[in-house]
Amino acid sequence: MIVTHTIKPFYDKDSKILILGSIPSVKSRELNFYYANPRNRFWSLMEEIFNEENLNTIEKKKIFLKKYHIALYDVIEQCEIEGSSDTTIKNPIPVDLTPILKTAKIKVIFTTGKKAYNLYQKFFKNKIKITVISLPSTSPANNKKGIEEILKKEYLKIKDYLN
Repeated sequence: MIVTHTIKPFYDKDSKILILGSIPSVKSRELNFYYANPRNRFWSLMEEIFNEENLNTIEKKKIFLKKYHIALYDVIEQCEIEGSSDTTIKNPIPVDLTPILKTAKIKVIFTTGKKAYNLYQKFFKNKIKITVISLPSTSPANNKKGIEEILKKEYLKIKDYLN
């Protein structure tokens, strides 16, 4: 199935960190916001890292992202994909990151999952001169690592770039 990215990037002029996934999941496309599958651990990790509670509505998530100067988007504008599985992605077409990078004060880019990182390297490595850090996927399909391991070893790096 050919999927086109339908969710606008979330950022503003004060964004310092850009977190990129591959392409929104089926559930995220249905709900029109990032990491919307209730089994995805992204928002639980954000609650833990930033000592926040109840990031359970899109509005609360947007307030959180603005408060901590975090931008969200993806690497792929369009691709062939089966369901939400990154392993089935074929013929990816990259997004245009220019509007975010021209508007915001991005200091670092994080990618969530190997596919997002590899596609970032393929499409943007020689065009964007900002540090990029690969983080593990928070997808329910990536359940090899528990939330505490991911949090302690990987996602806490996000806070280092907010000071």
